[in-house]
Amino acid sequence: MALFPQYIAPYDPYKRVAKPFLPPSLSHILGTNDVGQDIFSELVYGARVSLFVGIVAAVSTVVLGTLVGMIAGYVGGIVDEVLMAVTDTMLLIPVLPLMILLSAFMGRGYVNIIIVITIFAWPSIARYIRAQVVSLKAQPFIEAARAVGAGTLRILLRHILPQVVPTLAALTMLRIGASMIAEAALSFLGFGDPTQKSWGTMIYWARRSGALTAGAWWWVTTPGLMITLTVLGFTQLGYVLEEHYNPKLRRL
Repeated sequence: MALFPQYIAPYDPYKRVAKPFLPPSLSHILGTNDVGQDIFSELVYGARVSLFVGIVAAVSTVVLGTLVGMIAGYVGGIVDEVLMAVTDTMLLIPVLPLMILLSAFMGRGYVNIIIVITIFAWPSIARYIRAQVVSLKAQPFIEAARAVGAGTLRILLRHILPQVVPTLAALTMLRIGASMIAEAALSFLGFGDPTQKSWGTMIYWARRSGALTAGAWWWVTTPGLMITLTVLGFTQLGYVLEEHYNPKLRRL
């Protein structure tokens, strides 16, 4: 749906195709909004933006968190102490108010939303990866690599990184869901791009246009339901991957 919305959406989501606030019908299965745009078409096109922001923000978060965690866990010493002090500080601060303040400072746009999410989401990844690296660097195969003269970069990339890739796959799935929720929240508050369709901006415009007051429940509930189902899907996939690669988490 997100890859080829033009083949699924029956109407142009940016054009007025019917009367405002039409309830769901055969011609408009999810009704219309306050200007007569088809809600289902908006939903289909909005999937692309919501998933794009969620995936890119998740990948950038995991990459940054992995980089910090691997360096802190392997190098140790003062480097580890400084990086973990920063990480712990970031984990303790109230995230949502600061995300709102930074978004207001940076301005509207999905690139800015991705940057804001990445800035505040990497610490949990870094601490998780650091714990794994600390455990791995004491393993015999790492000691053997050091004994034959392998450098730090080679050990990190050739020996440690492959060991944490399965964990990173699970963490990425979990972060996609969390990033989609963050995007929806920031877009709902008006920090998204108002010229682009996303599930978060659909809820923003529905609230701003008084959809619930007008009785247009379909305009509010459908994007909210899609966000919920998609996030639950990615979260469940993340748990499945985590249980698969970590047998200790499997239910007896």
